[in-house]
Amino acid sequence: MPRNPWYNPDKYHHTKNGFRNPPGSPTRPAVSAEIAREAAHFAGELMRLAGDNPFPSDHSLTEEQALAGYNRLADQDKILWLGHASFLIQLGGVTFLTDPYLTDYASPVPSRSTKRLLPAAIDIDRLPRVDCILVSHNHYDHLDTKALGRLARRFTQAQVVVPLGLIPIMQKQGFDNVVELDWYDQQQWDRYQVTALPAVHMSRRGLFDLNKTLWCGFALQCNGKQIYFAGDTAYGAVFKEIGQVIGGFDLGLVPIGAYQPRSLMSSVHTTPEEAILIGEDIGARRLVGMHWGTIRLTTEPMLEPKERFLAAQSDLPRLVMKIGESLAID
Repeated sequence: MPRNPWYNPDKYHHTKNGFRNPPGSPTRPAVSAEIAREAAHFAGELMRLAGDNPFPSDHSLTEEQALAGYNRLADQDKILWLGHASFLIQLGGVTFLTDPYLTDYASPVPSRSTKRLLPAAIDIDRLPRVDCILVSHNHYDHLDTKALGRLARRFTQAQVVVPLGLIPIMQKQGFDNVVELDWYDQQQWDRYQVTALPAVHMSRRGLFDLNKTLWCGFALQCNGKQIYFAGDTAYGAVFKEIGQVIGGFDLGLVPIGAYQPRSLMSSVHTTPEEAILIGEDIGARRLVGMHWGTIRLTTEPMLEPKERFLAAQSDLPRLVMKIGESLAID
C-alpha cells in the first residue's frame, strides 16, 4: 500500500512514499566522500560567516517608512517586500501574503547561524488586513509557525492556500480556512483565483519526513492581472511547460539568492541568471528578485545576488527592492 495518501500513479511527481521533482530537473548529488567533505566545509563556512551583516543602511526602510510608502499607493495594485520570500500583494482590494517568515529564526531551535540579519519590514501586529496567505512549502524560512500562529489570531478568517500535505500544520496554528492544492490545481473565490504550479525543490522539517509533503509556486489571478510567485526552486525544464500552460504574467517574483556552493545547491536553488531564465520561460513581463538579503542560508557574498541579477544579459525588465519598499503594479 502507498504511504502517500495523495498517490496518483498517473502523475510523475507522485511517488508511493511522497513526491519528486518534474522530469528534466537537476538531481541531488549522490552521497560520496567528496560531497561529504563539501557539506562539512559548507557547514563550517556558515558558522564562520554567521552574524556578518554587510548590508548598507539603505538596504531596508524603517517600519514607518514602509507603512507610509504602502499607504501612499492607496488602492492601487501593488506589492511590498517584507523580506526574503514574504510579500504583501494587493490586487483589486484583495491582499495576499506570501511565505510569511516574519520572526527571528529559520529553524526549530534558535541558533546564531539561523538568525535573520534584518527584521521583517512590518511587525505582524501592524500589518494591514490580509485576505489570503500562500505558503509554498514547509521549510522554516517559508513556513514560520510562530508567525503563522500570530497571523491566525489577527486574521481569523484569512484564506490559506498550501501544497498537498500542509493542512494539518496550518490548522494547528489556528487557521480554519485552508485549501491544499496539487500542481496545476486551481481554486476560485469570489474575486480571485490561485493556481499551484510546479517547482524544483524538496520538503523537510525533521529527520524522517523528506519529501512527504509537496512544494510549489503560485499564480495569482485577480483584477485582470496575473502574478507569479516562484516560492523556492531550482531551474528546470518545467518552466517552459508552465509558460505554455498558464504563461503571460504581469509580474514574476523569482528567487535570486542561496545558490553557493553549486555542488550542493544546484538542485534546489536558482542562480540570479537562472531566475531570469524562469521569467523568460513563463512569459513574465517584469521580474522582482527575492529570497535574498535577509538571512544567510549559503556562502555566496550577500550582495552578489542583486549585482548578478541586474547585470545579467537579458532584455527582460527586472529590479530588486529594498526591504519595506512598495511598488505599484501597472
